[in-house]
Amino acid sequence: MRIEVRGRNVEVTDELREHVRKRFARLARQVSELATLEVELAEERNPRVANGKVAEATLYLKGITLRAAEASPEMVHSIHEAAENLRRQVKRHREQRRGRARTRRAFARLRRNATA
Repeated sequence: MRIEVRGRNVEVTDELREHVRKRFARLARQVSELATLEVELAEERNPRVANGKVAEATLYLKGITLRAAEASPEMVHSIHEAAENLRRQVKRHREQRRGRARTRRAFARLRRNATA
């Protein structure tokens, strides 16, 4: 999986890039090597916004795009929450795909038995 990290109103340091890579490594094992993950780290400059550190993650898979956005006072926490949110979405997507394949196989077996 290819990971792109961008920053909006925040400097993306090597430490932040490494943290993003570690957090999304678990997700990378569950998706194709051709998948692309774009992570955008942003900081809201308005002092009245308590949860000013925002992490948005977009995962491009074959035929589907999954998105997660989280905001908190700490950038590291926002990255963690976005990764967990995206992980749940990928898990749900994989289970749906497996369920469809299982149903197709069952119906194919029924059709073969009905014609025999």
